[in-house]
Amino acid sequence: LDNEEETAAAKCTQLCLGELLSISDLECSLCIRMFFEPVTTPCGHTFCKECLERCLDHRPNCPLCKQSLREYLKAGSYSPTVLLQDIMLATFPAQLAERRELHRAEMAELSNLTKNIPIFVCTMSFPGIACPLHVFEPRYRLMIRRCQETGTRRFGMCIYENGKSFADYGCMLEIRQIELLPDGRSLVDTIGRRRFRVLSRGHRDGYNTADIEYLEDKKVAGEELQELQCLHESTYRLAQRFCEHGDLASRHIFMQHGPLPEKEEDIQ
Repeated sequence: LDNEEETAAAKCTQLCLGELLSISDLECSLCIRMFFEPVTTPCGHTFCKECLERCLDHRPNCPLCKQSLREYLKAGSYSPTVLLQDIMLATFPAQLAERRELHRAEMAELSNLTKNIPIFVCTMSFPGIACPLHVFEPRYRLMIRRCQETGTRRFGMCIYENGKSFADYGCMLEIRQIELLPDGRSLVDTIGRRRFRVLSRGHRDGYNTADIEYLEDKKVAGEELQELQCLHESTYRLAQRFCEHGDLASRHIFMQHGPLPEKEEDIQ
């Protein structure tokens, strides 16, 4: 009996709310879509979490009333407006499910690591080598946040090239750690993973994107392998001499990366 009464009360609440509210009452004023993960600012305005973050990337003020949100940004956490989520679920469950499905589709598209991957145009990077970054531009703040949200934690790094926006070859970087600063900037610790070649270029929300193919080293045999072995030996000896020199540069390398590794049996 109690369950029946609760069900009846829930239906009554849904009907009452449905008569009082329309979809437009539950729309974010920034994206003009139903709220997704709504958050409310100290000044009393509500937006989708992602929409608010993108606005704060550019200016630490409320998009509507322009009140300063520096302290809100400094806190670095956005608590969802639970009551509003419950109202949307009770009043427009089908539309809310559709909004969630749309978000999932967007995240799935952003998770592809060969099509439209985000490209950070900055410096040369290499597989296995750390690449620390200071992220302050709004487009790259958005890009790094999306890499985190999708779970891939990866993006491409290419150097700038005249006439092309960025070079034809680059390296995929993996985010290891992020330190958020009070003003929204971040210090991002990344490491190189795989090299790639750019097949086509594009843009998404201000940052560069590319369709890519990953590169594999060409295996050699016979005389070519002997030549490669000689080059490997001579290069290793040069690296040893550099490490044994003991100057400031080599000491810094030891501190950051440790001693020179042993030679591998299979150099390919």
